Amino acid sequence: MARLDRLTEVAAQSLHRALGLTDWEASRIRELLGREPNHFEIRVFSLLWSEHCGYKHSARLLKRLPSAGKRVLQGPGENAGVLDLGDGTAVAFKVESHNHPSAVEPFQGAATGIGGILRDIIAMGARPVALLDGLWFGEPDFHFWQAVAGIGHYGNCVGVPTVGGQTVFDPAYASNCLVNAMCVGLLDAGRLHSAKASGPGRVVVLYGATTGRDGIGGASVLASAELSEDDADKRPSVQVGDPFTGKKLIEVSLELVESGLVESLQDCGAAGLASSLSEMASAGTGIDVHLDRVPLREDGMEPWEIMISESQERMVAVVRPQMLDAVRDVCRRWELPCTPIGEVTGSGVLRAFHGGATVGEIPAQLLTDECPRYEVEQREEARSVRRLDPPPFEVRDVIEQYDHLVGSRTVRRPGLDAAVLRLRPSLRGLAVSLQGPAPGETNGLRAGVQATLGAARNVACSGGEPIGLTDCLNFGNPEKPEIAHELAQAIEGISIAAEALGIPVVSGNVSLYNDADGVSIPPTPVVGCVGLVTDVRRVPGRWRRGDAVLLAMSPDGSLAAEAALIRFLWKAAPHLSLSHDVGSSGVHGALAEATAWSGGLEADVEIPTEYDSRRGAAILACSPDRVARLGSRGFVRIGEVR
Repeated sequence: MARLDRLTEVAAQSLHRALGLTDWEASRIRELLGREPNHFEIRVFSLLWSEHCGYKHSARLLKRLPSAGKRVLQGPGENAGVLDLGDGTAVAFKVESHNHPSAVEPFQGAATGIGGILRDIIAMGARPVALLDGLWFGEPDFHFWQAVAGIGHYGNCVGVPTVGGQTVFDPAYASNCLVNAMCVGLLDAGRLHSAKASGPGRVVVLYGATTGRDGIGGASVLASAELSEDDADKRPSVQVGDPFTGKKLIEVSLELVESGLVESLQDCGAAGLASSLSEMASAGTGIDVHLDRVPLREDGMEPWEIMISESQERMVAVVRPQMLDAVRDVCRRWELPCTPIGEVTGSGVLRAFHGGATVGEIPAQLLTDECPRYEVEQREEARSVRRLDPPPFEVRDVIEQYDHLVGSRTVRRPGLDAAVLRLRPSLRGLAVSLQGPAPGETNGLRAGVQATLGAARNVACSGGEPIGLTDCLNFGNPEKPEIAHELAQAIEGISIAAEALGIPVVSGNVSLYNDADGVSIPPTPVVGCVGLVTDVRRVPGRWRRGDAVLLAMSPDGSLAAEAALIRFLWKAAPHLSLSHDVGSSGVHGALAEATAWSGGLEADVEIPTEYDSRRGAAILACSPDRVARLGSRGFVRIGEVR
């Protein structure tokens, strides 16, 4: 008998280790439950306590980010951040990563990354109006173009324009690419939705696509571990997307919200029902879920497979019983399955049933609030400065793969700084950008500052007053002290830059373990920024013949000076024919980009000796008679458009 008990213990150890849990974490789970978890429960814990879902190595560091502000309606902690735009309108936005899935299977990995970020915005009750992508690859190879095709396929089919982003080629990302996706949505400021369940007796409804085995274990086995040469073995963990079902999901969700038929919404993404239901139940309520009621597209699925499947295009809603028939009618009109799979209780427990038997019973807060939060060991270890020689590449080749006009809101198209969307029916607009650090940067603090200021400058150059930020922190293995230090320093960089700008970080994502065969990617914090444009008719466009060309610069490179430059840029924008951020390619590169943007019209310029490429700067153009309206400080005149 003792030998049998020992074999059972060894089998349990093998399972939790295979699922990514440490021996200490497995012991902690037993302590919290007061008993040995069964196989169903240990699988649920492994997903919710994974790095991807639980932020074990970053949660304490993230508290440093400033998240409060007068416009903030929803900060970190929900599916997306929400800011008040005035006039009864709010904007929901967030950036997410789908790095490891894209490294394993680039088309579906990138496509489902778009699907997932769309659902995060939908869950807030917002209509998605724009997508942006951040792509870091080794070179513009087949793998890269497959990811671009996946983004274009999903975004174009679902009818949401892809309006901006950044593309970087660097051999450091050859084995571990980065695919970040940002979504922006609009909603009635008084109709903000939460993911938390409330009210015992409410019905838990699953609607959207059916459930299969695709994506099982994606959040733990794939997203929370390093990649290695056996990446092909992980292909079953990559989800498969269906953008046409995704489009129906958007319309159904918004109709349910606008009709007042649902109490709360939750995306069914990473860790599937396990994550969405535990988040819903974590506010002190409880949920009973009957897994044999879940519509399946594969035979013979085990209860744990149903619970943690990451099949795409699914949402979970909490509905009052008297509203259930109306919810079913909406889903029926859009030909989407709609199934009551459980009910809200007052127990505080997430209980799962199958065939009338209880297969798992876990207090919901153990899955969320009790997830380990590690104090990471940090050690500064300077990486050598890297100088990149990027391959020949025309970014327009990427832009042409995306529909950036669908929805009829796009005022300023992608290709130069931020895009601008009109807030119909008013003449106000929203400027949106997504920016990473300077290519080749190896210092975490500088990378965080660069990404934040760069995103804000892009918005300001498009005439937007920066009002909010979202971030995606792409780093290597945080269990390496030098990587933990880079992560902490990048968060500090974003924080001090955001504080200098006076704007909050209201949402974001952390993507760690971006290592291939033990080698970590460079520190790559990516920051999205949204800004409010007063009048879309006065957004800078192209320079014109005879225009004066100006160079606006930060006088000393301090954060205060950088913030002052950004304020100057958005305030000056209505008087300018062109405004363009000087990025990593320097003034000469920015002038070449402005020339191409303006149809080949060139300028004669002389770069001043006081120009310092390490400071923020922008190329401006306006008619000579408007120069005086810009004041007398913050810029120098450097030439004229021929």
